[in-house]
Amino acid sequence: MTLTGQSLVAGQWLGQGEHGEFHAFSPAQNTPLATRFFNIGAVELTAAVNAAQDAFLEYRKTTYAQRADFLDCIATHILALGDNLLEQTQLETNLPFARLQGERMRTVNQLKAFANALRENPESPLGLKLVDEADPTRAPMAKPHTELNYLPLGPVAVFGASNFPYAFSTLGGDTAAALAAGCPVIVKNHTAHPGTGELMARAVLAAIKECAMPLGVFAMVQSKAYDISHQLVAAPQIKAVGFTGSFNVASMLQDTIAKREEPIPFYGELGSINPQIILPNKASKEAKGIAQSLCQSMLMGNGQFCTSPGLWLVPTGCDELETEVADNICRSVSDTLLTPGIVNTFKHQINQRVELADVSLLGKGMLEQDFHANAHVFACSADSYLTTPQLHEEVFGPAALIVRYDSEQQLMMVINQLEGQLTASIHGTDNDLTQAEPIIEALQYKVGRLIKNQMPTGVEVCGSMNHGGPFPSSTDIRSTSVGTNAMLRFMRPICYQA
Repeated sequence: MTLTGQSLVAGQWLGQGEHGEFHAFSPAQNTPLATRFFNIGAVELTAAVNAAQDAFLEYRKTTYAQRADFLDCIATHILALGDNLLEQTQLETNLPFARLQGERMRTVNQLKAFANALRENPESPLGLKLVDEADPTRAPMAKPHTELNYLPLGPVAVFGASNFPYAFSTLGGDTAAALAAGCPVIVKNHTAHPGTGELMARAVLAAIKECAMPLGVFAMVQSKAYDISHQLVAAPQIKAVGFTGSFNVASMLQDTIAKREEPIPFYGELGSINPQIILPNKASKEAKGIAQSLCQSMLMGNGQFCTSPGLWLVPTGCDELETEVADNICRSVSDTLLTPGIVNTFKHQINQRVELADVSLLGKGMLEQDFHANAHVFACSADSYLTTPQLHEEVFGPAALIVRYDSEQQLMMVINQLEGQLTASIHGTDNDLTQAEPIIEALQYKVGRLIKNQMPTGVEVCGSMNHGGPFPSSTDIRSTSVGTNAMLRFMRPICYQA
């Protein structure tokens, strides 16, 4: 498929380069790709926002069944893109073909999950409608009839992620949830995979026409200009923002949102080190198995999952476990990261850790190309971790830190010092877990998802999933970015009386 490099606004492809242009990048070849992508201008973005507001007046009146059909139709058109989509995404990300096939189906199934949730509850999203009947005989005052239901907020801005080009990007969870809730969406496409975003936008446009939806219900804008992102979140018509990305970019967008006359929610998913707590009996009885699982989970996607395990809390003296970790890491081969910027940041953080006096390098993988990232696992004592704030930072890429604890009391001190996390796993035998109840009780206040004897990589799309956690892993502890409850981000309650 020939790409236009343009933005989709109200059903039209706009942009000819008058506001500058950029290129996608091939991580595999370490060189820019040929296709030009055109920065959208302020006038065209204003048109997208106005079209979304106009579309909201119509789209909010659609039935849940109509929205369900629309989401299903988008899913069908994603699949209709065939291998062209997968090939374009692989060019832009160098993610394995099988991984992309799986993520594409996850994205399709995510859209269908929202569609099913709408059909299952034709009177209220997620079955949330509550009714209190009137009681005219109640004394001293009659009780009125009241009903609680939910309304869509209005147009939503969504910022795509670099590391999940389908599931957390143009047609990812935030977009699906907002459309299911009855909100038009304007997606700021991620510049790491702009061609992928254009193809996904074509799928939406085809579904819009097939389902006779208003053209402004979805827009996709391309730009490397930071001003466009800030103009988007500052627009009065935008009523909520979904964001997956770095803490620094999120902070800048929040500063812009704070200057708005009307406050709006900013749902940011910002990353996590996803601590893995290995309890003593588990560490001694299953050392090799735990070590292999930790390495496999950390190396998945070359460490570019938001749930990648970056902190491993291990009892002091677990020589067998640490030896197995070192062997696995030293045998691992390097691979690309998503962008040159991510590679540079990764190498800078690795060099910083190498220079720390109280931190040792337990093992590192083979570096096959200078522009690759190779796996590194470091180790330190719990005392060093507690006194070195730099070790608490996320390293985005194939890196982990083993922290050796001497006692349950010291382990509790580390947990108490943790910042908010998306996930944490606790690995132990039945006896371990019984004795660790205080640890588990404390840990649940640090995370959005607490896992027992499983690795954190992989997020199930279902009603009971919570993907989000205490700040700074996410900006709103009350919401999830994965699963059908994500719809609640983009609705507000309303009570009807009498």
